[in-house]
Amino acid sequence: MTKRRFSYKDIPGWVVMLVIFGVLYATGLHTEAIGQVQRLILVTGIKNADVPDSESRGSEATSGPLGASFELAGLDGKRVPFGSLRGKVVFMNVWATWCPPCLAEMPGIQKLYDSVDTSRIAFVMLSVDEAGREKVKKFIDRKGYTFPVYTPLTGIPPAFQSSAIPTTFILSPEGTLVARQEGMANYNTRKMREFLGSLTAR
Repeated sequence: MTKRRFSYKDIPGWVVMLVIFGVLYATGLHTEAIGQVQRLILVTGIKNADVPDSESRGSEATSGPLGASFELAGLDGKRVPFGSLRGKVVFMNVWATWCPPCLAEMPGIQKLYDSVDTSRIAFVMLSVDEAGREKVKKFIDRKGYTFPVYTPLTGIPPAFQSSAIPTTFILSPEGTLVARQEGMANYNTRKMREFLGSLTAR
């Protein structure tokens, strides 16, 4: 009786998938792998960011005590009072390196950042990672992103808190919250660029 030689084709598909996912989790690459899959959804355009038809008046997010107390730190450690951004449109995205949907939308945010007037529109990519600024910096450097990244130095004000990340907030130059988007979205759209531009033209 001849013994049949072992072949990799004999391994069940579910075992192969289990090994692949095990390796991804063991190496910490599962977050980016899931993010890449979700990125494919954003590329289709079915998850484009909501753009208000008209400016909705919200809380004065940078006025009064809130603007005075909320402070950020750049990846270089430099302190930045949030209130110092008043006078510019602010695009603030709350994210973390462990959040796949956050990673999925970042390439689109980078393209948006590259295509608008950043002298009049301030980008605040606010990392809520608890692992520290160094981990965030390594991630951003590895990905080659050039948009400004910050970490909170003080508690995040209630106006910017959300039960989900990513969450994106857009503020007018007067500090009024005019748009809020919870969950991942594609921001690299003509409508978004026109909306941001309309806010700078006021």
